[in-house]
Amino acid sequence: MKHYSLRRRYFEHGTYSTLHREDGSKVCCVVERPMLNNKPSESCIVEGTYIALPHQSPKFGDCYALEAPELGVTRNGPSLRTHILIHKANSPQDLEGCIAPGVAFGFVHSEWAVLNSTAAFNALMAEFAGENISLSITKD
Repeated sequence: MKHYSLRRRYFEHGTYSTLHREDGSKVCCVVERPMLNNKPSESCIVEGTYIALPHQSPKFGDCYALEAPELGVTRNGPSLRTHILIHKANSPQDLEGCIAPGVAFGFVHSEWAVLNSTAAFNALMAEFAGENISLSITKD
């Protein structure tokens, strides 16, 4: 199983990270909601190791879903957090606890965001190639 690491920086308006391969090379930038004590739909998820699984979302189509039952995260529940997806979005306000890739950080409507999420998401889906992925999330 391929392993990736998400290296986070926390701010009160959002969580901004970079995703890296095992060799340390950068894959993309990432945006999430701010850390609000793991509150469902309003907070990024807690640091730890997750399995990213190919997922078909009614709202987002083909994407990836994160699972780590020991951290209270499953695709469908029952658990503390469910449906934590990797999908296209640009700003923390576009998300409900999910993760969105971008090609760079920048401003969208005067708000810190990731840019060109569609291109980054498509590249990430091609890189993951429908395989299960190990994802470690840590503070940078």
